[in-house]
Amino acid sequence: MKQFKQILITTSLLLWVVTAISQVKHKAVLKKPAAKRPESSQLKEFKHLAANANVVFVFPPGLKEIPALNNEDFSFDYAMELPGREFEVWFQVKSQKADWLNYERLKNDPKQEIANPDSTYSETGSAHAKAFTDEGTYVTRGIPPDILARYNADAGRTFLLNLRDLPEAKHYKYALLITLQKYHTGTIVAICFANEKGAEFFKNINKVSKCLKFKPGI
Repeated sequence: MKQFKQILITTSLLLWVVTAISQVKHKAVLKKPAAKRPESSQLKEFKHLAANANVVFVFPPGLKEIPALNNEDFSFDYAMELPGREFEVWFQVKSQKADWLNYERLKNDPKQEIANPDSTYSETGSAHAKAFTDEGTYVTRGIPPDILARYNADAGRTFLLNLRDLPEAKHYKYALLITLQKYHTGTIVAICFANEKGAEFFKNINKVSKCLKFKPGI
């Protein structure tokens, strides 16, 4: 009799546990997904520009949108900050498709002097570097093929900048400027700002390193 009661109690406990687990699972299934935050007009426009250049943008976790600087001296399409870390990143994305078609049409015309759009990444990087620095205060290098492959890019350069004391750049001291080119397609410019250029700076750069890349196979 005692053994029967023990079996009955054990069975009842098991049924209670199974029922409780089922209810938890059921509630988890019925739980509504978190609502997505509405996109700002700045983000919508940036995604439109990125799509025209065959670029994919994924908003990196932990960062916050800020207004992009866009005036006669500095023109950028989108900007973000890492709150509390004295770190910002600004982006500029341009389609080169129309420029390439125009180049193909006019490149053999002796009356025309037209630059190859596939060199835009280098020229744009140099122009930005000179605008943000005093002469000779930046170091530039080509990006290796294995790194370019991560972004489906054909060419690119990095520019390590010692910044001029500029109100437009919020008096940041240092920046890493990166340019990427997909031939016949588009260019990406990203510039990361900080007041220190040690390990923390490059750790923060890594947080945004995967948010932009060209679409494969274009």
